[in-house]
Amino acid sequence: MRKIDRITNATLVTVILILFSLAITACAPTVKVEPPQEPITINLNIKLDADIRVKLEEQAKKDIAANPGIF
Repeated sequence: MRKIDRITNATLVTVILILFSLAITACAPTVKVEPPQEPITINLNIKLDADIRVKLEEQAKKDIAANPGIF
């Protein structure tokens, strides 16, 4: 009789552990990846001043070449 009780207790513990682990995995958060409804827009507010710098550098080179004693 005791052997049957031990088997029943072991089986009961195993079933409880399996149900507990299933309950924990069922409560795990899920991640859904969905495309946006509106198209993705990228707003680029870029100020381009490279042309101005090149002109200033060229003018500075000309000024230095014309007046080498300034610096």
